[in-house]
Amino acid sequence: MERRLVYDSDAVQPGRCPTCGKRRDRCSCASERRAPAPGSAPRVPNDGVVRLLRDRKGRGGKTVTLVTGLTGSADFLARLASDLKRLCGTGGTLRGDVLEMQGDVRDRLRPELERRGYTVKVAGG
Repeated sequence: MERRLVYDSDAVQPGRCPTCGKRRDRCSCASERRAPAPGSAPRVPNDGVVRLLRDRKGRGGKTVTLVTGLTGSADFLARLASDLKRLCGTGGTLRGDVLEMQGDVRDRLRPELERRGYTVKVAGG
């Protein structure tokens, strides 16, 4: 017995581009170009420089300071994050090797990180 599809609620087939209908590996539409997920850290080079970035994307308008380029073990980074949050009197979290701190605290973080021997660059707006 042959099955015939009577109703399909999914207009776009899985694995296909919603714009052109081609397979995703053959699609060249602008809709398929990957944009970074909201709230993800921007890509920065791994050159040994600690970058302090101010970000608001995907955070409901709230400003956060991203500290990227930190290296070390997870335990070391957790202790460093705790010390920096205490210094600034603000909350924050460590996501992977990126420290996210609430508010624009770049001016407080820079001297402390330089005192600890890091090369620091303030990036972004």
